[in-house]
Amino acid sequence: MNGPLNAAPAAGSKRPLGERLLVAGVITRPQLDLALREGRRQGKMLGESLISLGFVTAETLTSSLADEANSEVIDVASAVVDDAVLALVPHELAKRYRALPLRRDGDTLTVVLSNALNVVAIDALERATGLRLDVATAPEADLVDAIERHYAQRSSIEETIDGIMREGIVGDSDEDDAQASGMIRLVEEIIALGVKARATDIHLEQEERIIRVRIRVDGILRQEVLIPSALGSALAARVKVIAGLNVSEKRVPQDGRINFKFGRREVDLRVSTLPTQYGESIVMRILEKGNIHVNFDQLGLQPASAERLLEAVARPHGMVLVTGPTGSGKTTTLYTVLGQVDAMQLSVFTLEDPIEYGLPLIRQTQVKPDIGLTFASGLRALLRQDPDVILLGEIRDAETAQLAVRAALTGHLVLSTLHTNDAIGAIARLVDMGIEPHLLTSALSAVVGQRLVRRICSGCKTEVGNPAEEFERLKNVLGALEVGPLWVGAGCNLCRNSGYRGRVAIYEVLIIDERFHGPILKGAELSELRQLAAASGMQSMLEDGLAKAHAGLTTLDELVRVVR
Repeated sequence: MNGPLNAAPAAGSKRPLGERLLVAGVITRPQLDLALREGRRQGKMLGESLISLGFVTAETLTSSLADEANSEVIDVASAVVDDAVLALVPHELAKRYRALPLRRDGDTLTVVLSNALNVVAIDALERATGLRLDVATAPEADLVDAIERHYAQRSSIEETIDGIMREGIVGDSDEDDAQASGMIRLVEEIIALGVKARATDIHLEQEERIIRVRIRVDGILRQEVLIPSALGSALAARVKVIAGLNVSEKRVPQDGRINFKFGRREVDLRVSTLPTQYGESIVMRILEKGNIHVNFDQLGLQPASAERLLEAVARPHGMVLVTGPTGSGKTTTLYTVLGQVDAMQLSVFTLEDPIEYGLPLIRQTQVKPDIGLTFASGLRALLRQDPDVILLGEIRDAETAQLAVRAALTGHLVLSTLHTNDAIGAIARLVDMGIEPHLLTSALSAVVGQRLVRRICSGCKTEVGNPAEEFERLKNVLGALEVGPLWVGAGCNLCRNSGYRGRVAIYEVLIIDERFHGPILKGAELSELRQLAAASGMQSMLEDGLAKAHAGLTTLDELVRVVR
């Protein structure tokens, strides 16, 4: 930790933020002028304007300010704060100055600010706490969310359920009952529970005597709350109301959307209902709105695989596919790969369902099948818009596949996703969709296969004393592998004693070159194509995962769970 920053250089604190970023080379003068104009027009702070215009990321802005102030950048999303420390700064003061107290050491309090040079905030916090401040920094949006999370004073879900039961809101499913304040609060708390826990899905499962609330975190479902079945109809009705669904219709599946605000974050939930034996099963998939700022180097591709993929994306035409099951991170990889395209010099379009991330300089279109705007019809229209690069959210049917191949053959770079088990499987899948092998060999440039494995928790990571025993234990599943160092998570409060927190991707990158043309044309078996891929230098997902296990990112058990 660096020293206290209340003595930051006066010149640095007096110079306007825009000028400091110019001097640091983070932005250009035209970008600053436009951001200032937009800020005045929309009533935004300069930092917000720069981020919304795509000129800088929140991380870049924070890092630049931290460097200038000689302060530490904190990952507040994973920070654990003691209640006694939190009590030192009142909630209202924390919200006003975007300040999160992190830890206390004697008469020194470490506080996280979005701008470590904010002397007004530092002075106010020192006077309020009577302590000497040591200032760290974090992106403002992350900080607002952390403050909301740590200072939340709402009653627990169990207390809310008890209150609803006392009020007698049970059994009825009409909209009036669903609008009752207790039920509204219960649904909001369930959604907030999922968002706080970094869940990707929230399941409301009605059984004979209970409603089981489970959330999927890092790919694994875990039970969180049990709700009396008497609340089932009213709970389902409330979710359906805010998702824009027909409350009275319980016989057929329905799909809807919920926009949920959590702190300053906007969260989009895709809602699916399904009639079951004891009532409606509801699953809410959580999609965070906003921009994606994943650096290509942060994807975690091995250097050789990254180089092969970048070469394919640098070509002026061809098709690059990302494959894997639902929830395997395909969209993140696809958008990050698209970020390697020079959108200033090229005409770039996307067709998506839904538009999950905003992309500067790129024209994005939402697919709307109910009005006839499908991937196929949208792609036909895009081809008349003079595109250089086209991103298709997914190739779902034969017509879209044929149009995508045709676009790749007529001078366009096409990026898309496909549901297959591995990279080689994309070849058979496209042939099954009616793509002629001779067209496929000319159009397909590269296929990325990927999965997500849970990452070992950094708070309780420990090295395995005898890794040879682990390799021997899993020999029947993984085969004979070279023994190397391994790590596991012992379990702590940060990871809820699971030993894992977050996920990391494992990849295989298949480059379709002349060696594959003959076998594809003659309809070779997948086993033959896999042998050819290995001979051509493709590292399999298993091999990539093993390298990441040796690097301490994941465990052998997790690798077996995902790829065997």
